[in-house]
Amino acid sequence: MPNPAFPAPPQLVPMTQVRCDVGTLVSLGPAKYGERRYVPLLGGTVRGPELNGNIVEGGVDWQVNRADGALDIAAHYVIRAHDSSLIEVQSDGLRHGPPEVLARLARGETVARHEYFFRTVLRFTTGAPAWLHLNKVLALAVGQREASVVLLDVYRIT
Repeated sequence: MPNPAFPAPPQLVPMTQVRCDVGTLVSLGPAKYGERRYVPLLGGTVRGPELNGNIVEGGVDWQVNRADGALDIAAHYVIRAHDSSLIEVQSDGLRHGPPEVLARLARGETVARHEYFFRTVLRFTTGAPAWLHLNKVLALAVGQREASVVLLDVYRIT
């Protein structure tokens, strides 16, 4: 039953699907908030109703593997849109789940997305005239990690 004290929540509009090829995880070892590590982003595709293109090789997904079992995520990469425009992406999020599920992920096994929590918030920056509207977009992604790929279903928040 709706709570009259709250207005209707914002809508999520399908924006794009990201398929990002990832390299081997590199650990920097223990840090003050947990194990600091990164994953190189090797490229990939972006396909959907609002944004199509490719991920430019060279992005990085910085992570903190926290003592409480959660993973803080801060990915930074560039999309080359279908018209060759460049769009910067900042994606900050969180992944967590039952220890046995996270162990399966760590072994590179395919795990269904409903078995764990993987969400990121995306911000875009570009100077390309056709894509300036993205500078004002906040998006939410539901993610899935596979052995060498990250899949994101991205929704624009209205």
